[in-house]
Amino acid sequence: MKTALECIPCFVRQAMEAIEMSVNDVSQKKRLLRHVLREISIADWTVMPVVIAQRLQRLVREETGQGDPYRIVKDQMNQMALDLLPALAESARCHQDSREAVVRLAIAGNLLDSGSKSRIALEDLSGHLDAVWDRPLVGSVAELFEAAAEARTILYLADNAGEIVFDRLLIEALPIEKIRVAVRGFPVINDATLEDARTAGISQIVPVISNGSDAPGTLIDECSGEFRHWYNQADMIISKGQGNYETLSGSGKPVFFLLTVKCPMIAADIGAPVGALVVKRERRCEKK
Repeated sequence: MKTALECIPCFVRQAMEAIEMSVNDVSQKKRLLRHVLREISIADWTVMPVVIAQRLQRLVREETGQGDPYRIVKDQMNQMALDLLPALAESARCHQDSREAVVRLAIAGNLLDSGSKSRIALEDLSGHLDAVWDRPLVGSVAELFEAAAEARTILYLADNAGEIVFDRLLIEALPIEKIRVAVRGFPVINDATLEDARTAGISQIVPVISNGSDAPGTLIDECSGEFRHWYNQADMIISKGQGNYETLSGSGKPVFFLLTVKCPMIAADIGAPVGALVVKRERRCEKK
């Protein structure tokens, strides 16, 4: 996906949020914001939005010396999700379709996204999850589980802190012995890293690897050799979130994209309304 004009205000908001979390001095905030605005103005707007977001977040970290500006927010997200997890697991077990239930919960957690304009506040999380059963679900849950049963190796691409806690419910419902989870290699916005995977309990149930990159998506050329090995070997990839969708749609890999549609550009591209929970399959392109 290429950057749209509608992405520009989101870049500014994301960068300003990171600046607010990193700096107290007002004059320094102004200086940094001017720097960010200059970078946006000279950026190549034909690249993927993730590329510009990565550059801006990296700039803020380098200029402020704050390696993980969102660490406190991520810890709060993880803890609130962990507090809610037992009741949600019970709700999923009691649901008429427990597989659909865990998919809904894993995708609904995708709104715990500081990079998104439509993100939900921590205090609204419980109510949001209560309403998840009535949200439109686009795509086939049955097809997801059928593909998982047939796959030999599954690479699960995590997205955000907090959200990764709800991923546990889905991971445990899949053939767990086939799964390897990948997280971001370095902090960027509130995306999940190895620390968040440990906090969520993911590391205790499946192998977890770093992708070696600080992009808020999956830019394959920037990822580590270890990640590329598992990415190329996997015959099924489960990709969480918009950032991963932006960077991997059209890749020709056997991907199931699981995300909440948060903006009109994604809605138009994916063919589902804003607010929908999406399970979108992208089949492998065979070489002739």
